[in-house]
Amino acid sequence: MRPDLCLDFANTRYWRGQEVPTETLKSPADLAAWAKAAKPLAASEFAQAIALREALYRLFDAQTQGKAAASRDLAVLNDALAQAPCRKTLRRGRGGYEWEVDTKSGTALALLAPVLWSAGDLLSGPRLGNVRRCANPECGWLFLDDSRAGRRRWCSMSSCGNRAKARRHYHKDKSSSR
Repeated sequence: MRPDLCLDFANTRYWRGQEVPTETLKSPADLAAWAKAAKPLAASEFAQAIALREALYRLFDAQTQGKAAASRDLAVLNDALAQAPCRKTLRRGRGGYEWEVDTKSGTALALLAPVLWSAGDLLSGPRLGNVRRCANPECGWLFLDDSRAGRRRWCSMSSCGNRAKARRHYHKDKSSSR
């Protein structure tokens, strides 16, 4: 399980700084595809998954800003963790070992158990200080900064980093031509 799986889930809604953010999970089928599940969730389970995603985003976003997370968001995560399947059995996967999850119940918490475990591990572990939010105010993407210097600012250089460089270059040329 990747430690930033919970951030990937939170980032299924992006460009949060724009008037209308981009939503990739528009239906239960979209969530099933994201989670590589066999079948979509019921509408009420899908709504629970989206509410959980937003609570996770707020928890990690507060961390990136050096603020205390809202207690209600932590309560949402703790409630979900208490109801989610437990980590009981390891199985051999393609790249090593992974936790076996019983997703047959068809609940959001069963489907998202690895996301919940990732969030709990990241929030309680040594890499929490490496969680960053993209410096592009329109983006809002959350990521783990594993750069050597620990000063990564952009979700990716090919996206927001290049946009920022182009914007600086444009304003520099514009001001020097006056």
